[in-house]
Amino acid sequence: MRIVLFVATIAAIALAGYLAITAFFLAHGAAAILRVGSPGGERAAAETPADPMTLGYRGDPMAALSLPFQTVALETPLGPAKAWLVPAAGAETGRAIYVHGIAGAREDGYRALKLLHEAGWSVLLISYRNDAEAPADPSGRYGFGLLEWPDLQSAVAYMAPEDTSPGVLVVAESMGGAILGQFLAQSPLAGRVRAVALDSPALSFKAVIGHLAAQSGKPLPAVVAYVAQLLVPWQTGLDLSKAEVATVYQTFPGPLFIAHGTGDRLVPAAPSKALADSRSAPTVTLWTGADHLGSYAEDPAAYGAAFAGFLASLPK
Repeated sequence: MRIVLFVATIAAIALAGYLAITAFFLAHGAAAILRVGSPGGERAAAETPADPMTLGYRGDPMAALSLPFQTVALETPLGPAKAWLVPAAGAETGRAIYVHGIAGAREDGYRALKLLHEAGWSVLLISYRNDAEAPADPSGRYGFGLLEWPDLQSAVAYMAPEDTSPGVLVVAESMGGAILGQFLAQSPLAGRVRAVALDSPALSFKAVIGHLAAQSGKPLPAVVAYVAQLLVPWQTGLDLSKAEVATVYQTFPGPLFIAHGTGDRLVPAAPSKALADSRSAPTVTLWTGADHLGSYAEDPAAYGAAFAGFLASLPK
């Protein structure tokens, strides 16, 4: 019996040590993604691509798509943040705001901008805290939407200055989906958003941690992820248990478009599919096999058709 107890004790100590060490490094990696200047954000290209439809392209809307634009300064809680306003070419069908993901840029929205402009929309491509042309957050971190949503509120106030203004469409990608979700949950201006379009949305920090753990190939990934979730707030100073926005989108009463690839190595597609299945309001989906934010590149025609159909379905 003593031998059995000894062996069980040693096994328990080994298991606890494995979980502690593995979870610590997982939490450290997750915290690094949220650190400004970390290479672990949106996919970084080795070279700046020449095609404005490719992630990583840099250049203003005139250089990219020959579209006239204005640079405007949005007054955010931390100070002015620059945005590009691309007006509709003719009669304005509607107004849209583009919100990029972690460590991304306004230019990442050119795929959506092209489709929106063709459909007669005016589009505001925003920067927010920690972007090159926006104030730095004092924490030195991205907040998975918990910190950034007031900056989106400034953009909504600009595009829909009154409660009686026509509602806006917000197009959000990756962590932009988390930012928009927090805005819809907390902002007094949430009612000014009439429709939402999401691509590879980060709906749940918990799901991202679990996804990273599962991909590590290490034993007991669910338990490791659970322990890591307890450690990440200690490493970041953020209560990331609040970074869960799927329910907000589930109850959003307006039309919603969502595209996500099952090959996404950063943000799992399962929460997006569960969200789409749970909604009763109009919902248009596009499921691909692409990696993170890669659905457009995988099949531009299919993406364009799905997004154009979504825009056409919006109430005038």
